This record gives sequence, C-alpha cells and structure tokens, in this order.
Amino acid sequence: MQKQKILIADDDVALNEMLCRMLERSSYETLSALNGKEAVEICHKEPVDLIVTDIFMPEQEGIATILEVRREFPDIKIIAMSGGGNSGMKDYLNMAKLLGSEGIITKPFSNSELIQLIAKLLSD
Repeated sequence: MQKQKILIADDDVALNEMLCRMLERSSYETLSALNGKEAVEICHKEPVDLIVTDIFMPEQEGIATILEVRREFPDIKIIAMSGGGNSGMKDYLNMAKLLGSEGIITKPFSNSELIQLIAKLLSD
C-alpha cells in the first residue's frame, strides 16, 4: 500500500524538520515547504494527501495558502496551526477553519495530538 503524503509548510526550520521526522516514524511520507508559495508549488508538482500549514510565514502566509489550495486542489485535506496563548491566534485559526481548513491545532501541541488529527482527517 502506498504511504499517504503529508506536506509541512512552516518557516521554523527546526519545527518543520521535527514534524517531518515524527510523521515519517508514523509511516507517512513527508514533503517540506518554508512558506505558502513553496507549498502550492510543491502541490503542482506532486500529489499530496494533506497539508499542515502554519498561519504566519514569509512570502505567503497560511490563510492565503489555504484559499489557494482550496481553489486549486479541493481534495487535499488541510490542518492550520499557529502559536497559542493569545486570542488573536485563535481568531486566525477560526478564520482558517471557515476558509477551508478541516482541522486546526494550536502550538505547542503533542505529537499524539497531531497524529490523531491527521489520522482522523485521512480516514474521512
């Protein structure tokens, strides 16, 4: 059976690499982008099953990325993530959900929280 492919879009290189390693240990194939523009370019070249995108990134932020992916690749599942703690972040995550993200997760989150959310979305 072919592994499901997950694209991580986050400008925090250390977090991006850590998420990729963690997902690969959970039997997913991963791709990595450092901003939303790069994420959309990857989607044009290679089919992905799910994108985990940060909200705040340089070049193209998460909300614009969600809108573009929704328009061009309606079957790709999307999880939006952002730093927690302040109410503005929650507003952006709620906006991401309204604009087409099937899941939202607040940083910091546990590996198991993300794995469970991914598994749920990919089994729907």
